[in-house]
Amino acid sequence: MRILHILDHSIPLHSGYTFRTEAILREQRARGWETLHLTSPKQGVTAEAVEMVGNLKFHRARVPPPGPAGIHEWRQIKATFARLAELAATYRPDILHAHSPVLTAIPALWVGKKLSIPVVYEIRAFWEDAAVDHGTTNAGSLRYRATQRIETEVARRAAHVFTICEGLRADLAARGIPGERITVIPNAVDVKSFRLAGRADPGLRRRLGLEDATVIGFIGSFYAYEGLDLLLDALPGLLAGHPGLRALLVGGGPQEKNLAAQAARLGLSDKVIFAGRVPHDEVSHYYSQTDLLVYPRHSMRLTELVTPLKPLEAMAQGRVCVASDVGGHKELIRDGETGRLFRAGDVDALREAVADLLAHRERWPAMKKAGRHFVEKERNWKRSVANYAPVYERLARAK
Repeated sequence: MRILHILDHSIPLHSGYTFRTEAILREQRARGWETLHLTSPKQGVTAEAVEMVGNLKFHRARVPPPGPAGIHEWRQIKATFARLAELAATYRPDILHAHSPVLTAIPALWVGKKLSIPVVYEIRAFWEDAAVDHGTTNAGSLRYRATQRIETEVARRAAHVFTICEGLRADLAARGIPGERITVIPNAVDVKSFRLAGRADPGLRRRLGLEDATVIGFIGSFYAYEGLDLLLDALPGLLAGHPGLRALLVGGGPQEKNLAAQAARLGLSDKVIFAGRVPHDEVSHYYSQTDLLVYPRHSMRLTELVTPLKPLEAMAQGRVCVASDVGGHKELIRDGETGRLFRAGDVDALREAVADLLAHRERWPAMKKAGRHFVEKERNWKRSVANYAPVYERLARAK
């Protein structure tokens, strides 16, 4: 079985998107499938048209000159199509597997039709909803509705659609995509890569200024929808009862400056540690520094429909999670069993949930054990990637 994956971007860039992709490719190869990989112009300018990253070879599409909205995206589609047409004609894959956004799926459908290769489309989030969070459009705008129609039409034309969670599956079904043409490939973790977090590295703890502190943490990208502003708003109330509390924020992103300014405005600059981005192989050391992981995502279509990776990583390392009750979190966290959920957007509810867990540490061992068991049995990549097999095999036989 030979699968040509068409990706928005890939490693060595770091994001939840690239880590999911890397895990999928690794597990597909472990099953004996041959995988080929093309990234869109969103990868950026690279030194070579073909790059080796570890043991994975990535073909890179040419980066076209920028242009106004609409023309810019059209140029990206054309550049992806040109490179994909070359690769597909050369390697003759059994399947073209396009991963969202739709800018990768449109050229895949063109090439698939030209060369009679079945195309599957994997939707990790809807492009129009991500654009709302990034501030490039508003929900219900003309651009939003047009993008939504394009996404729906591409899903209808694909031979099969994969999604990462039940929220996206239900939304596609509501758009008229038949249920038998949708398969969920859940977010998961490579359990072997995550050891139960042990004692915090004292040297790192000292460098971070966390000695003798109780630490609530967040590890991930600083996007507006992550709700880190809510966490900072809750911190003064938590400090009143727990003066030794500190917030450790690991990562970076568009909201970093705003969050630093908010911390200063609240008089929390010495209580909030911005650790910056860290190499992926060092992240486990930062998980070990935390007592509780907090994921306060705001409620919007993106967070209600899409499941994140980070709570799974935290549970794999035996950490206790507190998360807002958006749909994406409710698919991962069982309230009171594998973590705690609080009402999204409610500062008081967040503060009460954290304070309750800090007051009842005797509950933590059972939660840690239940969370680790959940990822070991239900959210491992071997089990997740196995869901591709029936679809790939059926389409390959039909071809």
